Parts: sequence; C-alpha cells; structure tokens
Amino acid sequence: MIYKNKQYDEERALYGQENIKVVECLFDGLADGESALKECRNIKVEGCDFKLRYPFWHVTGAEIKDCSMSDTCRAALWYDEDISIADSKLHGIKALRECKNIKLTHTDIISEEFGWRCQDLTVKDCSLASQYAFFETKNTEMDNLTMTGKYSFQYIENTTIKNSNFKTKDAFWHAKDVTVYDTVLEGEYLGWYSENLRLVRCHIKGTQPLCYCRGLILEDCTMEDTDLSFENSEVEATVKGDIMSVKNPISGLIKADSIGEIIWDEKHKASSTCEIKITQTV
Repeated sequence: MIYKNKQYDEERALYGQENIKVVECLFDGLADGESALKECRNIKVEGCDFKLRYPFWHVTGAEIKDCSMSDTCRAALWYDEDISIADSKLHGIKALRECKNIKLTHTDIISEEFGWRCQDLTVKDCSLASQYAFFETKNTEMDNLTMTGKYSFQYIENTTIKNSNFKTKDAFWHAKDVTVYDTVLEGEYLGWYSENLRLVRCHIKGTQPLCYCRGLILEDCTMEDTDLSFENSEVEATVKGDIMSVKNPISGLIKADSIGEIIWDEKHKASSTCEIKITQTV
C-alpha cells in the first residue's frame, strides 16, 4: 500500500499498519492528532513533513528518508527497533528514546534530551545541537558527528567515536568502556568519574578535564587551556605539547612535552604513585 501526497491531522492516522510506503505526505492540521504511525511495522517513509507529536512510537522496521520533523514534532521516536534515518531533519525535543538498532546518517538534529537510553545506535555524518544527549545509551558507534550543547554522553557505555567535533560541557561523566579517536573535545570538566575512557589522537580543550577517572588512557593527544588536569585519576597519558597544569593524580604515568604547573596537596603527594615525565628539554 502506498500513501502519497496526502495530509493527515487525525489521531493515529495510519496506526498499526504494515508493509506500507508513505511518500510526500504532510502530518499537520486542525485536528492536531498524535501518534500517526504508532505500532507500524516494516514501513518506508520518504519526503514527508511531520509537525504533530509522537509520530513513530513502538515502530519495528522503518526506513525514513528525506523527512522533516519540526520543533512541534515532540518525542518523535520512542520504543522503536530496527530503524534507519537518512538525509532528514529531527528538530523536536526528545527525538529518540529507549530505541534499539537505530542508524542515523546525513541527518541534522536539534533536540534537547536526544538519544536517551538507546542501544545499538550508529551515527554517521550528522550534526547535533542538544542540551543533554545520549544519556545512558549503550553499544554505540559514531563517525563524523559535529555536536554542540551540554551534559552529553553521561553514563554512556561500550561506545566508539571517530573523526568528530564536540563543543559540550560535562561530557562523558560516568562513561564506561568508551574509545574516542581523532576528535576535538572542547568544554569544561571532561570525563569526570569515567571508567576505561580511552582518547587517541584527540585534542582536548577546557578547564579541569579528566578528574576522578579510573582506567583512563590518552594516546598522542594534545591539550589546550587544560588547567587542574587529572585530579584524583588513575591515568596513562602521552600528550604532545603542553598541559597547563596537573593536580593530584593518583597513579600511572603522565608524559608531556611541557607542563606549566604540577600541583600537590600534601596528603596526595605522599600517597600518589603517578610518574610525571616532561620530555621537552630547554
């Protein structure tokens, strides 16, 4: 069944349908109905404009392409499984939550509280503006994601990120088993309380990064404006260039070309086993 060039504004307009194709349809109107495609299965949606709330809830198997979900399209995708979204706009709050096996490509996302409690999420060649993204999400792969916002990746687990650019405060708090390659990480208080966070060839910018970490690894990273780094952390770090200051690391090795200041409180200096090496000679 194909639905093409139609407008729908009623409640549950295409509820529970299977094996349908929805093309160039508008979901908007005076009836202001919600949940247009709720509990659908094996659907294709192309070139559609969604302005009403909750269009894709409890959907299993969907290909969404060239679609626009406006700021009035709140909580667009919840409790879904096996969904691909390409070349689209997701501009409503809470756009993705408690979903499984979701693939996002070439998509522009403006959505507070985006991507909460999802599993098996793939994000490639996307942009994201979000105040609180990827909370408690697991088993994620990201490549070429540009993101701005705050409080991102908190409690995220089993994640790999590549070739991305993040300007985000309090990122990766309580993150576990996360590896980030070739990425710019700009923002305050990066990675606090993380476990097994590994940063490879990343550029880290901002105050008080990577404190209270366990199993922290930095490989060939650069750091900028990073004062009070590594406080109370177990760390193995190789840094190219300068670290503004290091404070009270617990254990491991910190190696950098130069360090502006090494700060110790008396009790931490007595108990720390961290070796600090400055490799650049004057």
